[in-house]
Amino acid sequence: MKFVRYLHEGQTLTGLAIDGSIYPVQADLAEIIRGDKRVEPVQDSAEGVKETEVRWLPCIPGGGKIICVGLNYKKHAEEAELPVPATPILFNKFENALAAHGEEVTLGTAAAEYDYEAELGVVIGKRAKNVSKDEALGYVFGYCSINDLSARDLQNRTSQWMLGKIMDGFCPAGPYLVTADEVGDPNGLQISLTRNGELKQNSNTRDMIFRVDEIIAYVSRYMTLEPGDILLTGTPEGVVAGYPPEERDWLKPGDRTAVTIEKLGTLETVFKGE
Repeated sequence: MKFVRYLHEGQTLTGLAIDGSIYPVQADLAEIIRGDKRVEPVQDSAEGVKETEVRWLPCIPGGGKIICVGLNYKKHAEEAELPVPATPILFNKFENALAAHGEEVTLGTAAAEYDYEAELGVVIGKRAKNVSKDEALGYVFGYCSINDLSARDLQNRTSQWMLGKIMDGFCPAGPYLVTADEVGDPNGLQISLTRNGELKQNSNTRDMIFRVDEIIAYVSRYMTLEPGDILLTGTPEGVVAGYPPEERDWLKPGDRTAVTIEKLGTLETVFKGE
């Protein structure tokens, strides 16, 4: 199933996306992820609304943890001129960073070196503590496309990356949250990003240093993962920061990015100034 969150006629709704239309369901997505509510298949008689007629909301309900993995593609580590990590590098974002498909994200004057990062998002569906790698994927509710936006000048101000990752709107997510059964192996998906229509990132999630099951097992060793928590699994090479300094063309107002992940759809983001 492909779940969406959206606004329609003043209401915040959860729906199923099928063939370009959205069909509302009588449950909140957080309840569905927790398993408190079941969703029945859409009937032929159900009335939907066209995707073009709604305002999208982040496909993740919010309220949970946002845990990110840095330098998780070998070529990205190489372009950053950093050693390939021996263990996952973790940092975090917060709920204020969530943004929707098609939403305008502000690039303010507090930073200058704005960058994009196409990433696979993993949404947890069951409480996970000390889970093994072999059982880890059984704790996943679904997957989504993410843009892990970064302010590199703030990120590199200290050894702690958080400041460059937590600005408002810096975690666009969507348009769909696709259930794990429809995705299958998360480490075999094409992943790409375009900027103003030009291909900038193009890879496959099989190139992750730490695979999705390894990440879940590792994180759950140190903290309990709850339904609705999301893991960002790293980005491939091709980010602005990976270019030689004289060639770095940081994101600016008026730019558009599109993150496309196989089976998960395309997440579009528009950038504006303050």
